[in-house]
Amino acid sequence: MPKVGMEPLRRKALIDATISAIGERGTLDVTMSEIAGRAGVSSALAHHYFGAKEDLLEATMRYQLTELNADARMALKSSMTARARVSAIIAVNFSEKQFQPETIAAWLAFYVEAQKSPALRRLLKVYARRLHSNLMSGLAALLPRSEAERVAETTAALIDGFYIRRALKDGVPDAATAAALIEDYLEAKLKHAKVL
Repeated sequence: MPKVGMEPLRRKALIDATISAIGERGTLDVTMSEIAGRAGVSSALAHHYFGAKEDLLEATMRYQLTELNADARMALKSSMTARARVSAIIAVNFSEKQFQPETIAAWLAFYVEAQKSPALRRLLKVYARRLHSNLMSGLAALLPRSEAERVAETTAALIDGFYIRRALKDGVPDAATAAALIEDYLEAKLKHAKVL
């Protein structure tokens, strides 16, 4: 008989184990049994909580999105200016919590799997819309609308690009450098807009 109140803890342990397994392998090619073993539960219990492996992968991505969104909301609350809002979103994406090797590898694996999985593709679209909206919450006050849209799209592409390059162990090795490069791009765009 399952212990009362253990389900949330075990679900979280299974999600953490999924991120760890994907991070170690660099692929979603992990078994429920392997994930369950890492979480310290039986394979049957993992299936009981999540059903199929695809459901666990979707729950893991939802968890990552929820964590990123919560971090972004918190950062935006303490941002007093439009420019600070944009910097806060960049900083959140490259925070110590988010820019971890296992998390980065999981994001890359999800991007690859989203080409085949409609559920993961939907979640990535949610992520992209949130990132764009969060960036626009600051950029719309700093630039004309069409230019703000372009800068938001480019900034999002830079964030994703640094994650991909880091997952492939190529390019910028640390979060601070990646964030600084994106900030340099933004400063150049904002200065250019002031000149015009």
